[in-house]
Amino acid sequence: MKIAILSRNPQLYSTKRLLEAIKEAGHEAIIVDHSICDLIIEQDGPSIIYKGTKLAGIDAIIPRIGASVTFYGTAVVRQFELMGAVSSVSSQAIVRSRDKLRSLQILSKAGLGMPKTAFTNFSKGGEKQLIEHVGGAPLIIKLLEGTQGLGVVLAETKKAGQSVIEAFHGLKARIIVQEFIKEAKGADIRAFIVNGKVVGAMKRQGAEGEFRSNLHRGGKATVIKLSRAERLAALGAAKALGLEVAGVDMLQSDRGPLILEVNSSPGLEGIEKATGINIAGEIIRFIEEKAKKNPSRRVNEQ
Repeated sequence: MKIAILSRNPQLYSTKRLLEAIKEAGHEAIIVDHSICDLIIEQDGPSIIYKGTKLAGIDAIIPRIGASVTFYGTAVVRQFELMGAVSSVSSQAIVRSRDKLRSLQILSKAGLGMPKTAFTNFSKGGEKQLIEHVGGAPLIIKLLEGTQGLGVVLAETKKAGQSVIEAFHGLKARIIVQEFIKEAKGADIRAFIVNGKVVGAMKRQGAEGEFRSNLHRGGKATVIKLSRAERLAALGAAKALGLEVAGVDMLQSDRGPLILEVNSSPGLEGIEKATGINIAGEIIRFIEEKAKKNPSRRVNEQ
């Protein structure tokens, strides 16, 4: 098989590990910077021009689409899908998961546990009511476009919360407000899902004095064995969003696991180093299995 990794940076740990895993499995691997692909749409069918050459013979793709290029990146993934390539994550699932509000609405509909969340249109003077919707202070305020812990604020008092919400609204920035889960103690769980199975899990603890547990913010990761409830919550979240490869972030609370976010391009470095599991290899095995069932590939081989 010929497998393309869609990545803007070949030096990233995740990109390098996937490249290694593809070659170890005996397949041909290429790295394609999706941000510089030209999409050709015409009567003869869709095609992709990359660095002046038409891409052909791609059996499968592994999208590593950054949040800042979600629109164009998912357009490239969709083009590959229309050309008959299988994708480890569908373009539609990426779009669904990247919209934080939409994804939370879907998870809520599925009956999955989550911190109580409120969202409203810009309305001067409505800050106090928004805070009351999630049970008062302390509370978490998140930019809908934030990633890796950026754009996330802990407001310890109602007055501080009102000021932050007012400031974001003044900038016309879309935000959600969530209840603060005190008993989580600055830690969360990342469960890595591949093809309907939890293939690895880690607990991330925030740095001293830091409520965010992201590894990019100095958090530390350790391997963890999930409870049955945590496993079912992670699998349910990935399924609800249609993600076959996903990183599901959860908080441990007094009322059970609470879903924070479902990531469609989860990094491999933290989870592989914490668990010692070859996550990249699991993804390639899933791609192999998915490609065998792809009718487009069977037609091309005849």
